[in-house]
Amino acid sequence: MDSRAALTRAVARVGLPGVLKTRRMGYDGKGQVVIHAPGDLDAAWALLGATPLLYEEFVPFDAEASAIGVRARDGELRFYPLNRNLHAGGILRLTLAPWRQPDLERTARRHLKRVLESFRYVGVLAIEFFVRRGRLIANEMAPRVHNSGHWTIEGTHCSQFENHLRAIVGLPLGSTAPRGHAAMINLIGHMPPAATVLREAGMHLHDYGKEPRAGRKLGHCTLVESSSPVRDARARALLSRWYPELRLIQ
Repeated sequence: MDSRAALTRAVARVGLPGVLKTRRMGYDGKGQVVIHAPGDLDAAWALLGATPLLYEEFVPFDAEASAIGVRARDGELRFYPLNRNLHAGGILRLTLAPWRQPDLERTARRHLKRVLESFRYVGVLAIEFFVRRGRLIANEMAPRVHNSGHWTIEGTHCSQFENHLRAIVGLPLGSTAPRGHAAMINLIGHMPPAATVLREAGMHLHDYGKEPRAGRKLGHCTLVESSSPVRDARARALLSRWYPELRLIQ
C-alpha cells in the first residue's frame, strides 16, 4: 500500500491485530509495527509511511521452526534436522537443533522438497514456519544460507555453507547428519568478552568484526552437547548471564 487510506482499507479487510511491514529491507524486527487497535494506525503510518508497505494478519504461534535443505545441480537433495528458533524483540537469539518433532519435520521437509524441485533450485534454501496448534504456517523463505542454520558449522558433518558451495560447483553433497545436540546463540548489540565465551567448555565463537550497535548481530557462538536437556539448560543459562535483560519468545 502507498497511502494512509489504503492502510485503512487493508485493516478493514484483513482485521486486527496485524503487522505493518516495509516491502523491502525489513528484517530482525526492523521495518515492522504491530497494530493492535484502530488508534494505532496514525502512529504506525507516521513511522513507516514514507516507504511502500504491506499489511498482514498477526499470527499467534506456539513456536517457530526452520527447515533447511540443499539441492545439487544433478537434483540430489539433502535436508538438515528441523531446528527451533527463539526470539527477543523480533531478532533470533537462540536456535536449538535438532528439534525432535517427527510429524512436523516430515511435513516441513515435504514442503521444502516441493519448493526446491519446483524451481529447480541449486544451493541451500531455508523456510521458516510458525507452529500453531500442530500446524505449520510458512513465515519466511530464504534462498540462501540462513542465520538459523549457522549451528551446522559445528553441529553437523557438512555445514550449510560447505553444502551450498558443493551444490553450486557440482560436487557431491555432504552429510547433513547432526554431530550431537547443538545450540546457536546470536550475540546482539554487544559482545561478551571473547575470553568469557571461550572459557565455556566446547564453545565455538564466531566474531563478525562489526562495530557494536543496538540490535546488530555481532557474532554467534555454538555449543554441541550429548543430550537436548543439557544443551537447553546451558544455552539458556549463558543467555541469562550475558544478556540479563533478555526475554525470549517461545
